[in-house]
Amino acid sequence: MKLRDLALSLAGMLMCAFGVLAQTAVMEGNVKGEDGKPVQGAMIKITRTDIKGNYQVKTDKKGHFLYAGLPLGMYDVSVEIGGAMKDSVKGVRLHGGDMPPIEFDLAKSAAGGPGEQGGQTQPAAQDATRGMSAQQKAELEKQLKEREEAMKKNKELNDAFNAGMTAAQAKQWDQAIASFNKASELDAKQHVVWAQLAEAEMNFAATKSGAEADAETAKGLDAYQKAIELKPDDAGYHNNFALSLAKAKKFPEAQAELTKAATLDPPNAGRYYYNLGALLVNSGQNEPAGDAFKKAIDIDPNYADAQYQYGVFLLSKATVAADGKVTPVGGTAEAFQKYLQLKPDGPFADSAKQMLATLGTTLDTSYKNPAGSKKGGKK
Repeated sequence: MKLRDLALSLAGMLMCAFGVLAQTAVMEGNVKGEDGKPVQGAMIKITRTDIKGNYQVKTDKKGHFLYAGLPLGMYDVSVEIGGAMKDSVKGVRLHGGDMPPIEFDLAKSAAGGPGEQGGQTQPAAQDATRGMSAQQKAELEKQLKEREEAMKKNKELNDAFNAGMTAAQAKQWDQAIASFNKASELDAKQHVVWAQLAEAEMNFAATKSGAEADAETAKGLDAYQKAIELKPDDAGYHNNFALSLAKAKKFPEAQAELTKAATLDPPNAGRYYYNLGALLVNSGQNEPAGDAFKKAIDIDPNYADAQYQYGVFLLSKATVAADGKVTPVGGTAEAFQKYLQLKPDGPFADSAKQMLATLGTTLDTSYKNPAGSKKGGKK
């Protein structure tokens, strides 16, 4: 009797277990990019539409995704890459049997054509309304409409952004600005749109003068701020913002942004300060330029070009006696020697040698900064 009771108990437990398993299902599929290759790391968002429920999973290196244990019901499935929705399938009905994989082909969706699941969407959505109340049906219709609008907006966003990039590559800055502005209106949370708009505005400002240049520069700075608000951990954005601030002669603000860039990206910190120094030299701001080059070599003593430019800056501080003898400040010769040690055949090698020779002789009154000379002297 005990064995019989145990057998019946086990049978009951198995039946309950199979009953529970029968209430869930597996959803899987694949994502191909516009280049036809598998997309790794795409976010698959799974939204239950007959009752509330949200799930998500990322694709693997083969572009494959799988989510096990989903309750049976109706779902909408979408693909997001970089926070932007690229494609979606509506009205996927999960049942207890084997489910065919969901195939997303982003090349087709980008072209505005139906996806591989498109033919199943409408019949499945109609089937989903069976047994629903009027309120549930209205909510489902609302969700479907919102998805359709999102897909339409996403295509418009991509089209506007791509048009902006094409115009920027052709240096048609006014057209690029118009396209990027349209993209920002379609989705104000895309940091890359604001960053590209900022670049276009700053380049456009360079073609203007006076009040027009100031107005475009202000727009560019504002766009950079919005890009950084959305992605504050991007060192490149802080670097480019700093260079734009320097162009607007807002040097303290530029230094602050470069400090942020250097903190976020220590391996490239020297390059950020060198870029600022070069821009300051071109703007005639020699003292802050010298500070920037000094910071660059403090971070990376083997930054050859920064050593040379810092040597040029120090040379400008040399004193000249009545007899023409040059007395350099400390560190001048060392900077040029360090450059030659690092780049004996570099683009500034001849100029550095001429500098070192000059420091040991008299200064020609016609001397000009060799960093700006096209012809290098000989030792």
